Amino acid sequence: MTDSTELTRLTLTQAVHAIGARELSPVALTEAHLQRIQALNPRLNAFLTVTADYALERARAAEVALHKGGRRSALHGIPFALKDLYETEGIRTTGGTKFWSQNVPRRSAYLVELLEQYGAILLGKLNMHEIALGVLNDNPHYGACRNPYNLAYATGGSSGGSAAAVAARLCMTALGSDTRGSVRIPAALCGVVGLKPSYGRLSVRGMLPLSYSLDHAGFMTRTVEDAALLLAWLSEYDPDDPYSVALPESDFFSDLDQSVRDWYVALAEDEYFNDCEPEIRQAVQAAAAVFESLGAHIVPLNVEKRLNVKETTQLSRTITASEAAMIYTERLQREPDSFGADVLARLRSEGSATAADYAKARRAQVLATWHMERLFEEYDLLITPCTPIIGVPLEDEQAKAAARARLSAFTAYFNMAGVPALSVPCGFSARGLPIGLQMVAPYAMEARLLCAAFAYEKATEWLSKAPSLAV
Repeated sequence: MTDSTELTRLTLTQAVHAIGARELSPVALTEAHLQRIQALNPRLNAFLTVTADYALERARAAEVALHKGGRRSALHGIPFALKDLYETEGIRTTGGTKFWSQNVPRRSAYLVELLEQYGAILLGKLNMHEIALGVLNDNPHYGACRNPYNLAYATGGSSGGSAAAVAARLCMTALGSDTRGSVRIPAALCGVVGLKPSYGRLSVRGMLPLSYSLDHAGFMTRTVEDAALLLAWLSEYDPDDPYSVALPESDFFSDLDQSVRDWYVALAEDEYFNDCEPEIRQAVQAAAAVFESLGAHIVPLNVEKRLNVKETTQLSRTITASEAAMIYTERLQREPDSFGADVLARLRSEGSATAADYAKARRAQVLATWHMERLFEEYDLLITPCTPIIGVPLEDEQAKAAARARLSAFTAYFNMAGVPALSVPCGFSARGLPIGLQMVAPYAMEARLLCAAFAYEKATEWLSKAPSLAV
């Protein structure tokens, strides 16, 4: 394998097998991705920092270890990238802000340490919505990240750089964070797989916080198989993270190819979840038909009424902004102008909730968890649209304002409940923009979620689609 374009077309799983069989060089794989970053990032603005020298040094070391029989894990030699709120020792971590533009941490985040212990290769740090408080990734300090399927459109956020980089094949996987949908929304808009595991499944230590109660670590990949493999390696209890939960270990990868026959799948069918663009609803209905063809029982359900989604989603804003305002209290008082206009407005308006408002929101979070437990006593899986909107033009201020209010409408509830959820591609609009299907499973049941997503992915053609970006 020598052609750099062909190397970047490999999925993570394919690269793992090729490196293990000594058919693929970690150096060649890293160089191929660095070349693609150099060629495409000026148009996409996905990377804020490219660690080319560091990546090549790591790749050479990985190759030497490989020749000596010292492969450290399945991820040995795999190029990855990070949303720029994961702290990285000796490498700047901006959080998408102006005030941290020169912030260089002394220690890496736990998940970064894991990846590097496994021999994975860090390519750099990715664009994001400022402090992760937003859904567009239209960053006022570093510029907007652009959708690989149409550069005039937003990636979604806040992990927009992660989604764009994976979709455009600038890296094999990218870590993001998800507080109200910040992994799943850009994954849906950029046509990749985005996984938010159960609350506490992945350590958030060393990840710049937005909301302690709702922050989830997550990631993007190009396939469900890749997501299962990555979760299997990252799902380690972190005793030094107060939010980490010691969940039972599971081999998410080898148990992936299970049948969904006779599963009961709840399909969101109500006024709330039907309030989306018609092409999205059509794509979700078609996805439900695929599950039916695989032997599952599809049960249309008024999910909003059953779970109290609308009110709980609104109250999740109270928790997010209140906890963010607490985290940034001193900076808000000392230098409010260091924040971008949209983030400052949200911190001041939504972050000024009363103690009673916050208590009401936290009770809604407990009830969301309880409601989900009851739902999954009857159903194996829940499917919904991932977003109500397909694409957001970056130059259309009216469209962006509408997107800020609506893009997290279908995702935020599942952060409140803490259950695992993912977005998987399920179609394209007439304009050629991706559409995402959201799947949700019970707490700690990522194995079930990935099994369903893998069965769907195998039965459809969306895996073969990719943005047509000429190098």
